[in-house]
Amino acid sequence: MTSLVSSQRAGLSVIDAVAMLVGVVIGVGIFGLPPLVAQHAGSAELYLALWLAGGLVMLIGALCYGELGAAHPDQGGEYHYLSLAWGPQVALLFAWARGTVIQTGAIAVVAFIYGDYAQRLLPLGEYGSAWHAASVVVALTLLNVLGTRESRRAQVFFTGVTVLALLTVVLAGLALAEPQPSIAGSAPAGGSLAGMLGMGMVFVLLTYGGWNEAAYLSGELRNPARNMSRVLLIGTAVVTAIYLLANLVFLNIFGLDGLRQSDAVAADLMSIVAGPRAEALLAMFVCLTALSTLNATLFTGARVYYALGRDVPLLAFIGRWNERGATPVRALLLQCVLTLPLILFGALSANGVETMVAYTAPVFWLFMSLVALALIRLRQRQPWVRRPFSVPLYPLTPLLFAATCLGLLYSSTLYAGSGALLGLLVLGAGLPLLALQRPQAVEQGEHAE
Repeated sequence: MTSLVSSQRAGLSVIDAVAMLVGVVIGVGIFGLPPLVAQHAGSAELYLALWLAGGLVMLIGALCYGELGAAHPDQGGEYHYLSLAWGPQVALLFAWARGTVIQTGAIAVVAFIYGDYAQRLLPLGEYGSAWHAASVVVALTLLNVLGTRESRRAQVFFTGVTVLALLTVVLAGLALAEPQPSIAGSAPAGGSLAGMLGMGMVFVLLTYGGWNEAAYLSGELRNPARNMSRVLLIGTAVVTAIYLLANLVFLNIFGLDGLRQSDAVAADLMSIVAGPRAEALLAMFVCLTALSTLNATLFTGARVYYALGRDVPLLAFIGRWNERGATPVRALLLQCVLTLPLILFGALSANGVETMVAYTAPVFWLFMSLVALALIRLRQRQPWVRRPFSVPLYPLTPLLFAATCLGLLYSSTLYAGSGALLGLLVLGAGLPLLALQRPQAVEQGEHAE
């Protein structure tokens, strides 16, 4: 039985899970994407409103995930929800997309950012960034292979250092940095107001990206019926508060015009605050932040491969759980093997990070909209299931979340251009796998409930 096995393996406390969630969300994006958001905001007020709206979207999504995670706890997270609501074929297609587009692409992006800054501290030649990126993916994969205990201890440390360092930089910016002269002549990107704000939200939610990863913790969370909603709501509040504070500092120091024209807001900020030692301090900070995000993303991502192995007989080799380490070892290793070629691709391309962002976003928002609607479908199909946490204002909340996801699918497709087409083509390449799906997977899932 799914719930029995999950409860036997559960070992994450609320603090552990919040650390995972905050570690995934708060990453290098907060120092890379604010200038792009500023380019799509007509005023400082609209700029801050976009970041607040991002927190609200995260909260609405967290409420939906709170009900899904408490009512249907499972290591497969979204894969499990999609299977119960829309059938095993949709879930299998999602697992293919997550493994080939969404998760591995996200891991490669963060690994490359880590590599770029680690290269400044320890140069390794022409392809040093790629060597650093590949090395950190392998090292953190091996850490997770050792066991869940080792991984979560490292995550609590990484997350604590990341939040402390970010707060230190923010407070130093407030206390020590003088506002810079406004740069005249800059202007927001052209287009309609709705189009500008839509594009701004794409970048904001890229920075907020990762909060949904907590869905993959539900199967290993202590008392998920009570604690899942706590993890999501506490994590949302922490992330939103930190992001608003950071952006207030950016506006105070640079002004909106200066922020729009900053190529590297983190470097500029650290230069003002820390002087000549800024480069090394910044590199160390970004590396720690990337380690936090990578460890949590590797931890949660492998759970999809594990769930896929349980449901597809020909892929059963990745659906084995290592009881000694309480971790899906084979799934972790497969995830690493699929990520390394993307790092090689990034090393050989002109702008691997930007290409991978364009590649992942449309596919991500497509499946996110299906997860939002799954909440409504599961209430209709399984009214007998106990729901310790029910989303408020049902069905308005999941419908609003689904509409937001579809809007972001449209906006991100416009932004991604040919990259979006490539991601959708890779998604389509997974269609032949549907023939491998076990016919009775949905019924088994329903009985497990």
